[in-house]
Amino acid sequence: MGVLRDQMQMDMELRNLSPRTIQAYVWHVAAYTRLFGRSPAEMGEEQIRSYLHYLRTERKVSWSNVNIAYSALKFFYVNTLHRDWRVDKIPRPKKEKKLPVVLSPSEVKRIFDAVGDLKHRVILMTIYSAGLRVSEVAHLKVTDIDSQRMQIRVDQGKGKKDRYTLLSETLLKDLREYWSVNRPQTWLFPGGKKGHPILECTIQKVFKEAKKKPASPSQQRPIRSVIVLPPICWKPEPIFSPFRSF
Repeated sequence: MGVLRDQMQMDMELRNLSPRTIQAYVWHVAAYTRLFGRSPAEMGEEQIRSYLHYLRTERKVSWSNVNIAYSALKFFYVNTLHRDWRVDKIPRPKKEKKLPVVLSPSEVKRIFDAVGDLKHRVILMTIYSAGLRVSEVAHLKVTDIDSQRMQIRVDQGKGKKDRYTLLSETLLKDLREYWSVNRPQTWLFPGGKKGHPILECTIQKVFKEAKKKPASPSQQRPIRSVIVLPPICWKPEPIFSPFRSF
């Protein structure tokens, strides 16, 4: 494992970046290194431009992913190599703005009805009702459900911030039914491995499978909206074999 990679990872950990951000940043710098076959310390503005252009035009990645690559390279050069970043010469791509397509109540109900497992169905209901991210619902604990105040505590959510969200009467009823059957102890939705919460990948898979199940004729149209879970098990495309020379 390269010295520069170790140093960059240490710098990110000291800044308390999330594990997912660290993984994405390290991957992009490694892929950037493999593309040119040189140490990133020997490269600069020209190669950075070429890599970002390559991602967009040849790999056809989203602007969001290009932005992640931009941030990764900027962090590496500014914080790890302590070099100037010429922001005026390498502009950050503009973020795309898209309006979500909101599902109708009948479409939401169809997705819930398509999930036969009680635990998995209640997970999706909790995400939808409380407005949680998939990582947040996966890490809920039994003690996070406050039926007295009708609140759900989200511990260290996005941005490493704690917050409360509303607990509806309908969701509370479903959660009580789930608890009476499964009797979770620590994690509200425990995973297959003892003492661990459910994997985010599992939730993503459940949702994708529910969307694939046949709908009634009146509901047969593409389903995509704010209820769609993010790709929490994202793995960058194997453009290169990373971490070999970085």
